[in-house]
Amino acid sequence: MAFGSRAAGSGKHRGSSRLSRKTAGYAGIAALATTGVVGTLAAPAFAADNSGAPSMEDTGQNSIVVADGLQDDIKVQAESQQRAAEAVAAQAQAEAEAKQRAAEAKRAAEAAEAKAKAEREAAEAKAKEEERKRSNAFVAPVSASVTTQYGAGGGMWSSGSHTGIDFAVGQGTSVHAVGAGTVVEAGWGGAYGNNVVIRHNDGTYTQYGHMSSLNVSVGEQVGAGTVIGLSGNTGNSSGAHLHFEARTGASYGSDINPLTYLRNRGVGI
Repeated sequence: MAFGSRAAGSGKHRGSSRLSRKTAGYAGIAALATTGVVGTLAAPAFAADNSGAPSMEDTGQNSIVVADGLQDDIKVQAESQQRAAEAVAAQAQAEAEAKQRAAEAKRAAEAAEAKAKAEREAAEAKAKEEERKRSNAFVAPVSASVTTQYGAGGGMWSSGSHTGIDFAVGQGTSVHAVGAGTVVEAGWGGAYGNNVVIRHNDGTYTQYGHMSSLNVSVGEQVGAGTVIGLSGNTGNSSGAHLHFEARTGASYGSDINPLTYLRNRGVGI
């Protein structure tokens, strides 16, 4: 039988696809449009067609929109992270530069302090050297020639010889300490008349005799060139002059050659 043969040969009848049905519907609408029968049918037809239109899920458009949005979010996040990284780098650079400036300022301050310290030390050393020179400097007691040498013999001296040297100066000539030291005697000295004895910084002593007046007292500190009195003719003296002695000790009898003493200390006589 022909019907049976068709059923056995073809199996189940496959219905038209959804897309085919829609295509046919679109074709029908087009046909109605040519005949002018659109007014009452167009809206329902389109409504029916729209009700069966494929969704965004069917077409895959939603996935594309979501992917585009995600890419935008990633881009914004990346830009934000980049700006944050740049801010952190700028802050780190600023901190490094500030530290470098602080270190340079510290080094400059230390260098200035070291320079100032060196200058202070140099000035102090110079002042000490000048003071040392002043302390060790010696000058002549008066500006005059020597009339009687050391060791000269004669009955005028109790020891039988001259224990110092005499400078030919008139009454009232200023007499100077030959070096820095301390006055250990100032006043009447018997045969020496008005006299002054000075203990110098090197431990030696000098004596100035026959003076008319004294300007210093015992215990007073003097420097080289300090005026200690005025020349005269007091004590065992035959005329105005200055008797000058150099000694290794404060007592009489420890005398040494005054010219040698002064010349060894740079005094040209």
